[in-house]
Amino acid sequence: MSPGHSVLVVPVPELDEYIRDRTAHYDASFLSSDPAFVHAHITLLGPWLPKPSQADLDTVASIMAASDPFDTTLATVDTFPNGLIHLRATPDEPFRALTAALVQAFPQCPPYEGRFPDPVPHLTLDRCADGITRESVAADLRHLLPVPLHVDRVDLQWWANHDCHVRGSWQLGSPVGEPGVPGGIDRAHL
Repeated sequence: MSPGHSVLVVPVPELDEYIRDRTAHYDASFLSSDPAFVHAHITLLGPWLPKPSQADLDTVASIMAASDPFDTTLATVDTFPNGLIHLRATPDEPFRALTAALVQAFPQCPPYEGRFPDPVPHLTLDRCADGITRESVAADLRHLLPVPLHVDRVDLQWWANHDCHVRGSWQLGSPVGEPGVPGGIDRAHL
């Protein structure tokens, strides 16, 4: 069982059905019943704080308010040296800028616990295994790619067995204090 962790992500609803199916294949305990939760995402910072304070949430809100919405395209299926099959975004600089701002504000939370010195913005699709290759995944997604993505929201997600949910959301470029989606920050889940 996972003790759980929080992650700041850009949701990618266009690929959620595919990622939900892959999640169900590997571990259905990570399927969320929260209608706001999007399994397909690009991680900006994770793991993040397990119990962020109001000041921490306000800091994230300020970073998101200072960041303009942007457009990108997910088209290239690639594989990391560790066998993780993923989609790359072009351009990826706006994701890198958001991650850099978050890391500057929360240096105690290096991306991926510091395992990768220069994390590449990506959407995880699968992992290489018998019968699962970059080519087979690309073939599965050929009818969905490329995915034009308008990035205007960042979600705070909680990932744990039988407890994946959205804890908060911010609109990029929105004045501080205005919640990103109905419900804003879910203090009950913090």
